[in-house]
Order: sequence, then structure tokens, then C-alpha cells
Amino acid sequence: MEITDANLQTLATYLQKTLCPDPNERRAAEKSLESIEVNQNYPLLLLTLVHRENIEMHLRISAAIMFKNYTKRNWRVVEEAGDKIHASDRTSIKQTIVDLMLKSPEQIQKQLSDAISIIGREDFPAKWPDLLNEMVIKFQSGDFHVINGVLRTGHSIFKRYRHEFKSNELWSEIKFVLDNFAKPLTELFNSTMELAKTHASNPDALKVIFSSLVLICKIFYSLNFQDLPEFFEDNMATWMTHFHTLLTTDNKLLQTNDGDEAGLLEQVKSQVCDNVAMYAQKYDEEFSPHLPTFVTAVWHLLIHTGPEVKYDLLVSNAIQFLASVAERPGYKNLFEDHDTLKSICEKVIVPNMEFRDADEEAFEDNPEEYIRRDIEGSDIDTRRRAACDLVRALSKHFEDLVISTFSMYVQFMLQEYGKNPAQNWKSKDAAVFLVTSLAAKAQTQKHGITQTSALVDVADFFRGHIAPDLQSTQTDENPVLKADAIKYVMVFRQQLPREMLLASIPLVINHLKASSPVVHSYAACTLEKLFLVRGANGGPLLTKTDMEPHCDQLVQGLLLAMTLPGSLENEYLMKALMRSLSLLQEAALPLLEVVLTKLTEKLMLVSKNPSKPHFNHYLFEAICICIRSACRVNIAAVAMFEERLFGPFQEILQQDVQEFIPYIFQILSLLLEVHTGSVPEPYMALFPHLLLPMLWERPGNIPPLVRLLQAFVEKGSQRIEADKIPGLLGIFQKLVASKSNDHQGFYLLNSMIEHLPQTLLGDYLKQIFLLLFQRLQSSKTTKYIRSLLVFFSMFAIKYTPSRLVQIVDGIQPKMFGMVLEKLLLPDLQKVSGQTERKICALGIVKLLTEAPEMLQSDYSKCWGPLLQALVGLFELPEDESVPDEEHFVEIEDTPGYQTAYSQLAFAGKHEHDPVKDVENPKLHLAQALHRLSQAHPGKLMTMISASLQPSALNFLQGYLTAAHLQLQ
Repeated sequence: MEITDANLQTLATYLQKTLCPDPNERRAAEKSLESIEVNQNYPLLLLTLVHRENIEMHLRISAAIMFKNYTKRNWRVVEEAGDKIHASDRTSIKQTIVDLMLKSPEQIQKQLSDAISIIGREDFPAKWPDLLNEMVIKFQSGDFHVINGVLRTGHSIFKRYRHEFKSNELWSEIKFVLDNFAKPLTELFNSTMELAKTHASNPDALKVIFSSLVLICKIFYSLNFQDLPEFFEDNMATWMTHFHTLLTTDNKLLQTNDGDEAGLLEQVKSQVCDNVAMYAQKYDEEFSPHLPTFVTAVWHLLIHTGPEVKYDLLVSNAIQFLASVAERPGYKNLFEDHDTLKSICEKVIVPNMEFRDADEEAFEDNPEEYIRRDIEGSDIDTRRRAACDLVRALSKHFEDLVISTFSMYVQFMLQEYGKNPAQNWKSKDAAVFLVTSLAAKAQTQKHGITQTSALVDVADFFRGHIAPDLQSTQTDENPVLKADAIKYVMVFRQQLPREMLLASIPLVINHLKASSPVVHSYAACTLEKLFLVRGANGGPLLTKTDMEPHCDQLVQGLLLAMTLPGSLENEYLMKALMRSLSLLQEAALPLLEVVLTKLTEKLMLVSKNPSKPHFNHYLFEAICICIRSACRVNIAAVAMFEERLFGPFQEILQQDVQEFIPYIFQILSLLLEVHTGSVPEPYMALFPHLLLPMLWERPGNIPPLVRLLQAFVEKGSQRIEADKIPGLLGIFQKLVASKSNDHQGFYLLNSMIEHLPQTLLGDYLKQIFLLLFQRLQSSKTTKYIRSLLVFFSMFAIKYTPSRLVQIVDGIQPKMFGMVLEKLLLPDLQKVSGQTERKICALGIVKLLTEAPEMLQSDYSKCWGPLLQALVGLFELPEDESVPDEEHFVEIEDTPGYQTAYSQLAFAGKHEHDPVKDVENPKLHLAQALHRLSQAHPGKLMTMISASLQPSALNFLQGYLTAAHLQLQ
């Protein structure tokens, strides 16, 4: 593709169509762009479009976003897929993108900055060493639009240092960055602080200057996160002096009238609090001289900052700083005075736990955001969460004093509520939150609060103050307190007695009909988490028997709640339905008809525009549970599911709803695996379509598609015609060539070897083995060798060991000897997985005892070592070593015989054992050796004595003794 005006115009037309509200036109344009993105100059065309000032701004922004997504998809080179970007394009992009980004308007600058970050993640610094110098030079420009572009890009590249695991490679990169960037950044910080003083009365200049300061502070955090760099330690006084200045600055010109959106001053102070909190936690020894100054400044900040939403992150970070100081033993003297604690409670904790008008507004008008911020497990910083963390930090050293001091405030707030419940409900809300904070000593997302203070009786508080709100039949009355009560049950589910939780179940279920999305979402979330609580015996604390009396009300309540405004795609409700069906199993079958009707209706609704991935996932999980529960009781029920689901599934496949297709393949596999007779015609009609190459281009399709083909091969082997074999083998060839998917190729091949008539595969066997050896030669990995050894063993079991030897030797004379010496003997111990090791054991037994070639030819010298290796497979631990130079593929390594991938937990495939007829492989070896020794009297004992190590000989004798046999 040449960079011409005509091509630019065509590209602009396609981009315009990707913004079209009509999904068909939009999808067609997206597919057209996808088809041309492999062409040379495509990314340069996008950048040219971004740069053209005569193009409408929305199209330039669209081109910038498209370019960013293009780099995200293609910049990393996946070995087996090849490089999708032409080398000259890569070079041109890196030569031009920094300048282009710096010259662009801010909306475009942000997109291109992110693209540089994506490229930098792969190429910086090794393949892009000039990037930092190119950026640092721009600091001298004096143009803050350019400087901010550089800082934004630096922040985008360096922020990954906050969460990367320590490694030599990471240290080297950070050192390179520090050597080239730390000094210029510090100089820029100094000069920018000077400019802030100079332009203190110029609001326009201040906005630009403070936007730079925000980014400088963020970059400081990233560069200091992994360890304290020597440069920053040497220059700590400079940085901390400026940080203190920023924290105590209060320029009226930077204040905004917007009560919701944090201004630049709040952003800077908030990041400074983050920075000094990090130093207090990680580098307290070096930071300690500066700490008292910051404690004073933060305290002053907290008591003079209002309740407006725009200050939320600032207040949260400021409180987190105090919490990080309070929990360090060396600083506890700052907090141990009773008056200090009283002041903290009165001026910081209680005010920041109070339910504000903004919270009430979010509760009513933006319930999703409210839940996301408030519900257990959220990682979003809020004032309340920070105040709770401060209570916990203070309790670490002064638990008695904290609880006795703060309990007075709890009593006072509850008394206020008692005087006028309708008017003073916010007092009770704060009291409940404070009690939760005081009681909680440790908590996890999975288990809720796992340890409570012995000084707070959570059950007693439940009886006195929580249960009355739950017992009220008016589910829409005072919804905030209802939500608090339900949440209390959720967070203390590990501490409240079983009988109390049981009594709460119908009360919580009753609140599913509450009109407030927060209340019925909390009810659903609480039920789901209660069903996961384990009892003393390791099983569910609340059993199917406990829940059966509530089955109808529970399931109908969840389904009904999903019809309420704001909750049509409520993930908490769908997850609770999934978990309820899983717990109830066949007890829910009387409701199956209504459940399946509602689920298929939801499926068709969300397939039009899949926007809630969690909701969609739980929806498919719920369908899987229905199938499993019904078919466990009556296998014929599978026909009913096929009748109800095939229509929607067909429509989704035809519409190519990519997000749903892997799910559908898994459910079709589940249905097909249930069948005991021949494969029904609708499946066979689908079979040819599964072999189409385009389906296999999407990585997410591969595991479920392989599983579905395995089900076809297993259940319909007699109906698979000879003309379909090349298609199956073509898929195997594609998969086995890929380091990340080769195990999937073996899953398919092993199923074909196990189930298909040998006449169908006979003509292809030599070609299959040739492919396997070619891949072994070109790219040998431990995972591949394990899979190959399992395949060889499977082949020996199904096709006879002599056939295995003959096919390998047919490729090259005496080649099987190389297989023995280079693969089987050294690597047998690396095979992992119980079923895989059993398959290998029985395959080796076959080779040792049923292949004449192993006794009569040059291969006889390997007979004893192979027996030694087999005993090692039985008795030695698995060899988990891998070669130092091996290329590690970034996938979840799934070495199982069957595809272990199961994106849908409840569609999981049962482990299949193709050699289940043999229960004890050691006994099987003893019996096979005994038969062989009868055919060759005296020969075996000579070979065994000459080649087996004494320990292996002892083990072998043990197998024979257990079988009551002896060799002749």
C-alpha cells in the first residue's frame, strides 16, 4: 500500500464507518481494516492520517486509537505466527512517532504516548536505545506542551515498574533509565518549581506548570517503587523539600468550582501523599528525618479539606500515609497519647466514614459505580476504606485504647439514630462502618474478614443492630441501612455462627425484590459468598438440604431481580444464580423449564451487544450447570437442551459474535459428550464447518474447538468419512507447529489414534511421523517431548509396538534406535500427569515384551536400559528440569492427556483414561515379562542382571513377588 491521497481517503472512509451506529456496517468496516493491516505501510498510513491537519479531528483521533490498537495486537512477535509488521515499517514508526506525538493535540498525544509505551515494552531499551535521549533533549525546549508529552510518555513507559516482578533484566532496564533520566528529571523538577513561583499569579501558566508537576510526581513514584535508587537517596532533600512545598501550597488560582472533578492542585497533593507513603513504608530509615514534617503537613491538610468529591483521592491518600506511619513500630510514639487518638477519631476517621450527599447520589443514580467502590474486594481507594485502614493500623499497637475510645463514638452515633431513625439514619450507617473497621483484623477478597478483634462481639452487634433491619418486611425502606445490614452478613460470614447465617438466608433472599439495585445486588452477592463458606468438615457450611426449603423463592427471586430497571445484566445476580444452581443441583430441576427459558432469553438479548463479560460468563456457566444436573438424573434430557439451545447457538455462530463462540463450542462439547448412542444429525452437519481455517485463527477458539473435535472423534468415529481426515490432520499440523498450541495438536492426534478405525489413518501415518520429527528438529521444547512420548506410547498400545518401530525405521533406517537413545531413555522421566505416565508405562511394556525388534536386532542393547527407565518412571520423582537455553512459551502449560483448558468451570471435561482396563501397571509389567520369559527361557534374566541397577532389580523383584510370578 502506497502512501497516496487515494489510499488515505479510503482509509478515512473505513474509519468513518467504524464509528457507525449500525453494527453490520461497523463490523464490515472493522473486518476490512483487519484484512489490510498486514500490508506494508498500513501503520504509516494511519500515522499520516493522524498528522494531516485538514482531516476532521474525530477521524484523526480514530486513526490514533486504531494505530495504538494495531501496535497492541501486532508489535510483539509471536514466533509461530511470524512478524505481522514489515521491518521497514517498524523502523519508520520508531523514527517518527516521538516527534509526531509531541506535535499533536492533547487527545491524540495521549493515544500516541500509549502506543510508544506498547512499543517500548517490547523494544526499549535494547532495540530502541535512543528513545530516552530523544525525549530528554525535549526538556530543553521550554515548550510545556512538548515537555508534558515527554513526561506523559515517560509515565506510560515507567509505570509498569510498579507491578513487575524483580529480575536482573528489570534491574538493568531501571538502571539504564535512572542513568539517563533521573538527573534531567530532577533538574526539570527544580526549574518547574521555580516557574511555579515566578508565575504564581498567572492562572493559565500555572495550569500548564502543575500538569507537568503531576506527571513528574507520578514518574518519581514509578522510578522509586522497586528499590531506593542511589541518585534519589543522594537528592532526597531536594525532592522532599519540593514535595512539602507542594503539599502546603494553597494557590487560589488553582482551585476549581467543580465539586466533583479533582483539579491539578488536588492531583499533585494526592500524588505527593502517595510518594511519601511509599517512602515511609519501604525506606523508613532513610526517610525518617523528613517524616515528622510530613506528618504535620498531612494532618493539617486533612483537618482543613472539605467533604467534596474532588478531594476524595487526596484525602484517601493522605489517610493512607498516616496509616503507613501508624503501623510502623518506630513511630508509634506519635499516636499513643489518648488525646491524639481521640482527635484522630473525631477529626479524621468519623468525618471520612460519614455518608455524604455525593454517596447518596451515587447510591441512587449510579449504583454500579457505588457497588464497585464499596463492595468487598474492591481495590478502589475511597475515604471510607482509607479510614478503615487507619483504624486497623492504629489497632495494631493500641487495640484496647483504640476500641475503648472509638466505641464511645459508636454508642453516641447509635443513640443519635435512636432519637430519630428517619432523620438520623446516616449516624447508624457510620456506626456500622466503624464497628466493622474496629472488628476486622484481617480480611481477604475470597473469605471476607478472617480474623476479628476479641474485644468486639460481632454476633452480639448483629443481634442488636443488624437483624432488625433485615427482619423488616419493608424491603424498600431506608435502602442504605438495608445494604449495610446485608453487607455486614457478607463480611462477617466466617465469624457469625451457622444458625445465625441460616436464619439470615430467607431474610437476605427477601431483599432480592428490593427496587434499589444496590440492595438486591448486595443480597445476591452475599448469598453467593455464603454458599462458598466451608464448614469444619471441608464441605459447604450451608448444604443442599439447608437450602431446599428456600429453593423456589431463591431462584425465582434472582430471575425476577434480573428484570428490574438497572439490573438486566447484573453480574452479581447471575453469579448468585449460577452458585445457587450449583449448590441445589437436582433440587432445582422442578424449576428447570423456567430457568432455561429465562437464560436463553438473556442469551439472545446480550448477544446483540456483549458488553458485560462477567455477566455473560456466569450466564454460560449457569447453562452448563442446568445441563449437568438434568443429565445426571436423566440422560435423555440432553435432547431437550439441544432443542432449546441449538437455535440461539446457530444464530450467534452465524452472526459471528466472537466473544461467545468459545463458550458455545464448550457447551456443544458438553452436550455431545453426554450422548451414549450415535451422534445426532445436527452435530454432523456442523462438523465440516469446524474444520474451516478461519475459525482456528482466533487463539481463544483453539482449546474449545479441539475439545469439540475430540468429542466428534470419540462419539462419531464411525460417521467420520475418509474425505474429512485431511481436514483433521491439517488442523493437527497447524497446531503442532506452534509452541503455544502443540499440546492441543497432540490431544487431537491421540483421540484420532485411540478412536478412529485404523484403515482411515493408514495412508497418513508416515506423513504424521515425518511432521512430528520435523518439528522436533526445528524446535525442541520439554513440553513437546513430553507430548511426543505420550503419543509414541499411545501408538504402540493401539497399533502394536512393531508398527511403531517399522514406521520410524521406514522414514530412515535404524532411526528408532535414535528415538530410544535420544528421547525415550533420557526423557521418559519428564512425562507428567498420572494418566500420561500410565500411558507411557504401558506403551514401554508393549515395546519391551511384544516387539520382536527389541530382542532380535541392534535395538536389543537398549532393552535393559529401557526397562531401567520404566522402573524409574514407576519409582523416581518426576524430572522437572528443563534446559537452560530453552525458550519458555508464555502460555499456561497444560501437559495433560486431555485438554485441561476449561474456560467454563462447569463445562469441565472429566479426565479420560484410554488405558483404564489396566489398573496396576507394575503388575501388568510383571505379567508381561513372565509371558516373555516363558517364550525365551533364561534369556531375560541374563539381560536384566546385566543391565539393571541393584535398586531397580529390587523393585522389579517386588513387582514379580506381588504378582506371585517368577521369570524363567
